[in-house]
Amino acid sequence: MTFDTTILFAYALPNPSAATPGNSMEIGPWIWVGFIVFIIALLIVDLKLVMREPHKVTTKEAGIYSAIWISLGVAFTGVIALWQGGAAASEYITGYLIELSLSMDNVFLWAVLFTYFKVPSKYQHKVLFWGIFGALVLRAGFIIGGIALLDAIHWVVYIFGVLLLYTAYSIFNSDIAETNPGENPVFRWVHKVILQTEDYREDRFFVKEDGKRLATPLFTVLVIIELSDIIFAVDSIPAILAVTRQQFLIFSSNAFAILGLRSLYFLLADMKDRFVYLNKGLAIILAFVGIKFLISEWWEIPTWLSLVFIVVVLAASIVLSLKSSKNITAGR
Repeated sequence: MTFDTTILFAYALPNPSAATPGNSMEIGPWIWVGFIVFIIALLIVDLKLVMREPHKVTTKEAGIYSAIWISLGVAFTGVIALWQGGAAASEYITGYLIELSLSMDNVFLWAVLFTYFKVPSKYQHKVLFWGIFGALVLRAGFIIGGIALLDAIHWVVYIFGVLLLYTAYSIFNSDIAETNPGENPVFRWVHKVILQTEDYREDRFFVKEDGKRLATPLFTVLVIIELSDIIFAVDSIPAILAVTRQQFLIFSSNAFAILGLRSLYFLLADMKDRFVYLNKGLAIILAFVGIKFLISEWWEIPTWLSLVFIVVVLAASIVLSLKSSKNITAGR
Protein backbone atom coordinates (compact mmCIF):
# COMPACT_ATOMS: atom_id res chain seq x y z
CA MET A 1 0.00 0.00 0.00
CA THR A 2 1.54 3.34 -1.03
CA PHE A 3 1.26 6.60 0.89
CA ASP A 4 -1.27 7.95 -1.62
CA THR A 5 -3.60 4.97 -1.31
CA THR A 6 -3.26 5.15 2.47
CA ILE A 7 -4.56 8.72 2.38
CA LEU A 8 -7.46 7.72 0.15
CA PHE A 9 -8.25 4.84 2.48
CA ALA A 10 -8.17 7.20 5.46
CA TYR A 11 -10.59 9.62 3.81
CA ALA A 12 -13.01 6.76 3.26
CA LEU A 13 -13.11 5.96 6.99
CA PRO A 14 -13.70 9.24 8.88
CA ASN A 15 -17.03 10.76 9.92
CA PRO A 16 -17.87 8.47 12.81
CA SER A 17 -20.03 11.32 14.14
CA ALA A 18 -22.78 10.09 11.87
CA ALA A 19 -22.73 6.58 13.27
CA THR A 20 -25.04 6.85 16.24
CA PRO A 21 -27.09 9.49 18.05
CA GLY A 22 -25.00 11.30 20.62
CA ASN A 23 -21.76 10.17 19.04
CA SER A 24 -18.99 12.59 20.10
CA MET A 25 -15.84 11.17 18.50
CA GLU A 26 -14.60 13.21 15.56
CA ILE A 27 -11.53 11.66 13.98
CA GLY A 28 -9.76 13.75 11.37
CA PRO A 29 -8.21 12.16 8.28
CA TRP A 30 -4.66 12.72 9.49
CA ILE A 31 -5.36 10.78 12.66
CA TRP A 32 -6.41 7.89 10.44
CA VAL A 33 -3.32 8.31 8.28
CA GLY A 34 -1.08 8.37 11.34
CA PHE A 35 -2.66 5.24 12.83
CA ILE A 36 -2.55 3.30 9.56
CA VAL A 37 1.10 4.29 9.01
CA PHE A 38 1.83 3.14 12.59
CA ILE A 39 0.22 -0.26 11.94
CA ILE A 40 2.11 -0.65 8.64
CA ALA A 41 5.35 0.29 10.42
CA LEU A 42 4.74 -2.43 13.01
CA LEU A 43 4.20 -4.97 10.23
CA ILE A 44 7.38 -3.89 8.42
CA VAL A 45 9.42 -4.11 11.63
CA ASP A 46 8.04 -7.58 12.22
CA LEU A 47 8.77 -8.76 8.67
CA LYS A 48 12.14 -7.10 8.06
CA LEU A 49 13.72 -7.20 11.52
CA VAL A 50 12.05 -9.80 13.75
CA MET A 51 11.57 -12.43 11.03
CA ARG A 52 14.13 -11.36 8.43
CA GLU A 53 15.31 -14.98 8.01
CA PRO A 54 12.83 -17.89 7.65
CA HIS A 55 13.06 -20.08 10.74
CA LYS A 56 10.92 -22.10 13.10
CA VAL A 57 9.53 -19.82 15.80
CA THR A 58 10.33 -21.22 19.23
CA THR A 59 7.89 -21.21 22.14
CA LYS A 60 10.10 -18.67 23.92
CA GLU A 61 10.07 -16.31 20.91
CA ALA A 62 6.31 -16.72 20.52
CA GLY A 63 5.79 -15.97 24.21
CA ILE A 64 7.86 -12.78 24.03
CA TYR A 65 6.16 -11.57 20.84
CA SER A 66 2.69 -12.41 22.22
CA ALA A 67 3.42 -10.42 25.38
CA ILE A 68 4.57 -7.43 23.28
CA TRP A 69 1.55 -7.47 20.93
CA ILE A 70 -0.98 -7.93 23.73
CA SER A 71 0.72 -5.21 25.79
CA LEU A 72 0.44 -2.83 22.82
CA GLY A 73 -3.24 -3.66 22.38
CA VAL A 74 -4.03 -3.18 26.07
CA ALA A 75 -1.84 -0.07 26.41
CA PHE A 76 -3.77 1.59 23.59
CA THR A 77 -6.70 1.68 26.03
CA GLY A 78 -4.76 4.32 27.94
CA VAL A 79 -4.24 6.35 24.78
CA ILE A 80 -7.98 6.27 24.07
CA ALA A 81 -8.76 7.17 27.72
CA LEU A 82 -6.47 10.22 27.69
CA TRP A 83 -7.66 11.29 24.26
CA GLN A 84 -11.39 10.49 24.23
CA GLY A 85 -12.29 9.66 27.84
CA GLY A 86 -13.21 6.63 29.91
CA ALA A 87 -16.36 5.66 28.01
CA ALA A 88 -14.50 5.36 24.71
CA ALA A 89 -11.67 3.46 26.43
CA SER A 90 -14.19 0.96 27.86
CA GLU A 91 -15.67 0.43 24.40
CA TYR A 92 -12.21 -0.07 22.89
CA ILE A 93 -10.96 -2.63 25.43
CA THR A 94 -14.28 -4.52 25.31
CA GLY A 95 -14.08 -4.64 21.53
CA TYR A 96 -10.42 -5.69 21.69
CA LEU A 97 -11.20 -8.60 24.02
CA ILE A 98 -14.13 -9.69 21.84
CA GLU A 99 -12.00 -9.67 18.71
CA LEU A 100 -9.04 -11.35 20.40
CA SER A 101 -11.19 -14.11 21.92
CA LEU A 102 -13.16 -14.77 18.73
CA SER A 103 -9.88 -14.89 16.80
CA MET A 104 -8.83 -18.00 18.73
CA ASP A 105 -10.76 -20.02 16.18
CA ASN A 106 -8.51 -18.53 13.48
CA VAL A 107 -5.44 -19.71 15.40
CA PHE A 108 -6.64 -23.29 15.67
CA LEU A 109 -7.86 -23.35 12.06
CA TRP A 110 -4.39 -22.25 10.95
CA ALA A 111 -2.94 -25.16 12.90
CA VAL A 112 -5.27 -27.54 11.04
CA LEU A 113 -4.42 -25.99 7.65
CA PHE A 114 -0.65 -26.03 8.17
CA THR A 115 -0.79 -29.64 9.35
CA TYR A 116 -2.97 -30.74 6.44
CA PHE A 117 -0.84 -28.99 3.81
CA LYS A 118 2.40 -29.97 5.58
CA VAL A 119 3.66 -26.37 5.49
CA PRO A 120 7.26 -26.28 6.81
CA SER A 121 7.42 -24.44 10.16
CA LYS A 122 10.01 -21.94 8.91
CA TYR A 123 7.65 -20.71 6.15
CA GLN A 124 4.49 -20.39 8.25
CA HIS A 125 5.27 -16.91 9.53
CA LYS A 126 5.42 -15.44 6.02
CA VAL A 127 2.02 -16.93 5.13
CA LEU A 128 0.51 -15.52 8.32
CA PHE A 129 2.13 -12.12 7.74
CA TRP A 130 0.45 -11.66 4.37
CA GLY A 131 -2.72 -13.32 5.62
CA ILE A 132 -2.99 -10.79 8.44
CA PHE A 133 -2.13 -7.87 6.15
CA GLY A 134 -5.00 -8.90 3.88
CA ALA A 135 -7.28 -9.42 6.89
CA LEU A 136 -6.73 -5.81 8.01
CA VAL A 137 -7.82 -4.50 4.61
CA LEU A 138 -10.83 -6.83 4.44
CA ARG A 139 -11.91 -6.01 8.01
CA ALA A 140 -11.88 -2.28 7.17
CA GLY A 141 -14.37 -2.95 4.37
CA PHE A 142 -16.58 -5.00 6.69
CA ILE A 143 -16.53 -2.24 9.32
CA ILE A 144 -17.52 0.49 6.86
CA GLY A 145 -20.24 -1.69 5.33
CA GLY A 146 -21.58 -2.91 8.67
CA ILE A 147 -21.94 0.58 10.15
CA ALA A 148 -23.48 1.94 6.94
CA LEU A 149 -25.99 -0.92 6.92
CA LEU A 150 -27.00 -0.34 10.55
CA ASP A 151 -27.37 3.39 9.94
CA ALA A 152 -29.49 2.88 6.82
CA ILE A 153 -31.67 0.01 8.05
CA HIS A 154 -32.11 -0.07 11.82
CA TRP A 155 -33.84 -3.46 11.96
CA VAL A 156 -30.67 -5.09 10.63
CA VAL A 157 -29.63 -5.27 14.32
CA TYR A 158 -32.13 -8.12 14.69
CA ILE A 159 -30.61 -9.98 11.72
CA PHE A 160 -27.15 -9.55 13.29
CA GLY A 161 -28.53 -10.77 16.61
CA VAL A 162 -30.06 -13.90 15.11
CA LEU A 163 -26.90 -14.52 13.03
CA LEU A 164 -24.75 -14.39 16.15
CA LEU A 165 -27.08 -16.71 18.07
CA TYR A 166 -27.03 -19.23 15.22
CA THR A 167 -23.23 -19.00 14.98
CA ALA A 168 -22.96 -19.44 18.73
CA TYR A 169 -25.05 -22.61 18.51
CA SER A 170 -22.90 -23.92 15.64
CA ILE A 171 -19.62 -23.19 17.45
CA PHE A 172 -20.91 -24.72 20.69
CA ASN A 173 -21.57 -28.00 18.88
CA SER A 174 -18.54 -28.00 16.57
CA ASP A 175 -15.01 -29.32 16.80
CA ILE A 176 -12.46 -27.52 14.64
CA ALA A 177 -10.17 -30.54 14.90
CA GLU A 178 -12.61 -32.38 12.63
CA THR A 179 -12.18 -29.81 9.85
CA ASN A 180 -10.90 -31.28 6.58
CA PRO A 181 -9.36 -28.55 4.39
CA GLY A 182 -9.32 -30.95 1.43
CA GLU A 183 -13.11 -30.78 1.33
CA ASN A 184 -13.04 -27.00 1.19
CA PRO A 185 -14.56 -25.79 -2.14
CA VAL A 186 -12.02 -22.95 -2.24
CA PHE A 187 -9.21 -25.50 -2.16
CA ARG A 188 -10.71 -27.36 -5.14
CA TRP A 189 -11.41 -24.11 -7.02
CA VAL A 190 -7.84 -22.84 -6.61
CA HIS A 191 -6.46 -26.13 -7.90
CA LYS A 192 -8.71 -25.99 -10.98
CA VAL A 193 -8.15 -22.33 -11.84
CA ILE A 194 -4.50 -21.71 -10.96
CA LEU A 195 -1.60 -23.76 -12.30
CA GLN A 196 0.50 -24.94 -9.37
CA THR A 197 3.72 -26.73 -8.59
CA GLU A 198 3.50 -30.09 -6.87
CA ASP A 199 5.72 -29.09 -3.96
CA TYR A 200 6.90 -26.06 -2.01
CA ARG A 201 9.60 -23.80 -3.43
CA GLU A 202 11.05 -22.43 -0.21
CA ASP A 203 8.89 -19.51 0.98
CA ARG A 204 7.82 -18.35 -2.50
CA PHE A 205 4.18 -17.97 -3.53
CA PHE A 206 4.93 -18.00 -7.28
CA VAL A 207 7.69 -19.38 -9.48
CA LYS A 208 8.43 -19.28 -13.20
CA GLU A 209 9.09 -22.60 -14.92
CA ASP A 210 9.28 -23.37 -18.65
CA GLY A 211 8.09 -19.84 -19.40
CA LYS A 212 4.97 -20.27 -17.23
CA ARG A 213 4.18 -18.49 -13.98
CA LEU A 214 3.03 -21.08 -11.46
CA ALA A 215 1.63 -20.75 -7.95
CA THR A 216 3.01 -22.91 -5.16
CA PRO A 217 0.98 -24.76 -2.51
CA LEU A 218 1.95 -21.92 -0.16
CA PHE A 219 -0.26 -19.60 -2.20
CA THR A 220 -3.21 -22.01 -1.90
CA VAL A 221 -2.83 -21.96 1.88
CA LEU A 222 -2.73 -18.14 1.83
CA VAL A 223 -5.94 -17.93 -0.23
CA ILE A 224 -7.79 -20.26 2.16
CA ILE A 225 -6.54 -18.30 5.19
CA GLU A 226 -7.76 -15.03 3.65
CA LEU A 227 -11.18 -16.43 2.80
CA SER A 228 -11.55 -18.12 6.17
CA ASP A 229 -10.98 -14.70 7.79
CA ILE A 230 -13.88 -13.33 5.74
CA ILE A 231 -16.08 -16.05 7.21
CA PHE A 232 -14.88 -15.29 10.75
CA ALA A 233 -15.38 -11.55 10.17
CA VAL A 234 -19.07 -12.20 9.47
CA ASP A 235 -19.29 -13.15 13.16
CA SER A 236 -16.74 -10.85 14.79
CA ILE A 237 -17.68 -7.53 13.14
CA PRO A 238 -21.38 -7.74 14.10
CA ALA A 239 -20.23 -8.72 17.60
CA ILE A 240 -18.18 -5.56 18.10
CA LEU A 241 -20.89 -3.42 16.48
CA ALA A 242 -23.04 -4.37 19.47
CA VAL A 243 -20.49 -2.60 21.68
CA THR A 244 -19.71 0.53 19.66
CA ARG A 245 -20.39 2.14 16.28
CA GLN A 246 -17.23 4.26 16.44
CA GLN A 247 -15.25 3.38 13.33
CA PHE A 248 -11.88 4.23 14.85
CA LEU A 249 -12.49 2.16 17.97
CA ILE A 250 -13.69 -0.80 15.91
CA PHE A 251 -10.80 -0.68 13.44
CA SER A 252 -8.09 -0.10 16.06
CA SER A 253 -9.35 -2.92 18.31
CA ASN A 254 -9.51 -5.24 15.28
CA ALA A 255 -6.04 -4.17 14.14
CA PHE A 256 -4.34 -4.82 17.48
CA ALA A 257 -6.19 -8.11 17.98
CA ILE A 258 -5.23 -9.35 14.50
CA LEU A 259 -1.61 -8.20 14.79
CA GLY A 260 -1.09 -10.44 17.81
CA LEU A 261 -2.53 -13.56 16.21
CA ARG A 262 0.66 -14.81 14.53
CA SER A 263 2.63 -15.00 17.77
CA LEU A 264 -0.37 -16.52 19.54
CA TYR A 265 -0.53 -19.17 16.84
CA PHE A 266 3.09 -20.21 17.42
CA LEU A 267 2.46 -20.17 21.17
CA LEU A 268 -0.84 -22.08 21.23
CA ALA A 269 -1.03 -24.21 18.07
CA ASP A 270 0.49 -27.27 19.69
CA MET A 271 -1.81 -26.82 22.68
CA LYS A 272 -5.09 -26.74 20.76
CA ASP A 273 -6.18 -30.12 22.10
CA ARG A 274 -5.87 -28.80 25.66
CA PHE A 275 -8.42 -25.99 25.22
CA VAL A 276 -11.41 -28.32 25.10
CA TYR A 277 -13.85 -25.77 26.51
CA LEU A 278 -12.66 -22.72 24.56
CA ASN A 279 -15.24 -23.21 21.80
CA LYS A 280 -17.96 -23.36 24.45
CA GLY A 281 -16.73 -20.10 25.94
CA LEU A 282 -16.59 -18.36 22.56
CA ALA A 283 -20.11 -19.60 21.79
CA ILE A 284 -21.41 -18.17 25.08
CA ILE A 285 -19.77 -14.81 24.34
CA LEU A 286 -21.30 -14.72 20.85
CA ALA A 287 -24.72 -15.65 22.27
CA PHE A 288 -24.42 -12.85 24.83
CA VAL A 289 -23.58 -10.32 22.10
CA GLY A 290 -26.45 -11.63 19.96
CA ILE A 291 -28.87 -11.11 22.84
CA LYS A 292 -27.37 -7.63 23.38
CA PHE A 293 -28.34 -6.80 19.78
CA LEU A 294 -31.86 -8.22 20.09
CA ILE A 295 -32.75 -6.33 23.28
CA SER A 296 -30.94 -3.09 22.40
CA GLU A 297 -34.26 -1.42 21.52
CA TRP A 298 -35.49 -1.86 25.10
CA TRP A 299 -32.33 -2.07 27.22
CA GLU A 300 -28.73 -1.17 26.45
CA ILE A 301 -26.41 -3.50 28.37
CA PRO A 302 -23.67 -1.29 29.90
CA THR A 303 -20.22 -1.66 28.34
CA TRP A 304 -18.62 -2.39 31.73
CA LEU A 305 -21.03 -5.29 32.25
CA SER A 306 -20.19 -6.69 28.79
CA LEU A 307 -16.47 -6.40 29.61
CA VAL A 308 -16.86 -8.22 32.94
CA PHE A 309 -18.96 -10.96 31.32
CA ILE A 310 -16.42 -11.55 28.53
CA VAL A 311 -13.44 -11.68 30.93
CA VAL A 312 -15.23 -14.09 33.30
CA VAL A 313 -16.35 -16.44 30.50
CA LEU A 314 -12.92 -16.46 28.84
CA ALA A 315 -11.13 -17.07 32.13
CA ALA A 316 -13.57 -19.84 33.09
CA SER A 317 -13.27 -21.64 29.74
CA ILE A 318 -9.44 -21.53 29.86
CA VAL A 319 -9.22 -22.66 33.51
CA LEU A 320 -11.74 -25.48 32.99
CA SER A 321 -9.90 -26.56 29.82
CA LEU A 322 -6.52 -26.70 31.53
CA LYS A 323 -8.00 -28.48 34.53
CA SER A 324 -9.70 -31.04 32.28
CA SER A 325 -6.54 -31.73 30.25
CA LYS A 326 -4.54 -32.05 33.49
CA ASN A 327 -7.01 -34.64 34.83
CA ILE A 328 -6.86 -36.59 31.56
CA THR A 329 -3.05 -36.58 31.65
CA ALA A 330 -3.00 -37.66 35.29
CA GLY A 331 -5.37 -40.56 34.54
CA ARG A 332 -3.11 -42.08 31.90
